[in-house]
Amino acid sequence: MEVKRILWPTDFSENAAKALPVVTSLAERYTAEIHILYVLKDYPAVGASYGQNDPEDIEKMKQWEKQTAEGRLDEICEKFLNACPLYFRHISVGDPAKEILKLIKDESIDMIVLASRGSEAHFDFGSVADRVIKCTEIPTLIIPV
Repeated sequence: MEVKRILWPTDFSENAAKALPVVTSLAERYTAEIHILYVLKDYPAVGASYGQNDPEDIEKMKQWEKQTAEGRLDEICEKFLNACPLYFRHISVGDPAKEILKLIKDESIDMIVLASRGSEAHFDFGSVADRVIKCTEIPTLIIPV
């Protein structure tokens, strides 16, 4: 099996961070690229369920979250990925599982490494991990947390 591109989806939780040592180890072993994905919330969908919201407020929330995510990704790359010369940061908006699956296709990802559950999971195995593993054909390594 040839591994050139590894995807690590993160929600910046402690659970997601537990997969990072495995990601870096595999990337070093295979001399592979690391693709890090963070998915922003789709605020218009959230806003619609709570009544009318000022579009400017929604745009400010989106911009704040995007800037925060970019800062967190920079921090992760600087602190933990210096030994991995090839890493790519991706930020998208929408449903996390759908965005993960889309990036797999768009970037020709060879392997996914993700935590069994993220920050919002209420069970031992999260819904995002469950949907991803059921809908992809590439090797997926689930890190139990």
